[in-house]
Amino acid sequence: MNNMSVIALNNVVKSFGKQTVLNHVNMQIYPGQIVGLIGPSGAGKSTVIKVILGMELADSGRTTVFGKTMPNRELLSRIGYMAQSDALYESLSGRENLQFYSDMKGLNKRSAAMQINHVAQVVDLIPDLDKRVSGYSGGMKRRLSLAIALLGNNDVLILDEPTVGVDPALRRSIWNELKNLRNQGKTIMVTTHVMDEAELVDEVALLLGGSIIAYSDPYSLKQYYQVNSIEEVFLKAEAIYNANNQY
Repeated sequence: MNNMSVIALNNVVKSFGKQTVLNHVNMQIYPGQIVGLIGPSGAGKSTVIKVILGMELADSGRTTVFGKTMPNRELLSRIGYMAQSDALYESLSGRENLQFYSDMKGLNKRSAAMQINHVAQVVDLIPDLDKRVSGYSGGMKRRLSLAIALLGNNDVLILDEPTVGVDPALRRSIWNELKNLRNQGKTIMVTTHVMDEAELVDEVALLLGGSIIAYSDPYSLKQYYQVNSIEEVFLKAEAIYNANNQY
């Protein structure tokens, strides 16, 4: 493995008003890894992502991508990002949305056509590509948002809840694509509520109360906590965390 981390958070603290949302967060993410960030709603998962992307500035600590301090506009062209809320042009078709974002990423016409076809296949939107997005269901909009994030030869993919509202067969197809990209040396960060998805990643970071309470590969975490699933790891780690943080 390349020893140079692609994404690094060093002692990152972020507060909104009096609430500390990230409490001295440390993470190192390396090339060719899928890292799962899991935790309950309000744990700080989306804030971690926004700090990595430079959309939020940390109060203290340092965040780097490819060794450069974020925010850094030039680096954003190397990152595919899927937010929790869909940023789609509802009056355009799915294909026109994909074409727009292909242009934004500077893809040439031939490359854009090939990539649009590929990503639409991954998320099973080929039959609906020429329909107006305003007529899409919530699940279809999520799939289109994921397809947009997959466009371009991104070195890093950051996906916030990418499989919400996606059926199991399609979820498998999406994870196959993520693993293919990982095998090409891409770095992928995924937040998820779906604990069985956390079994599919290379490293799991458990986030609770703005702190990373455990960070390792799924097998090691299950061994350490002496349980059989990541869901049980989380429940056990959460119980220990709560017991240690009672006032």
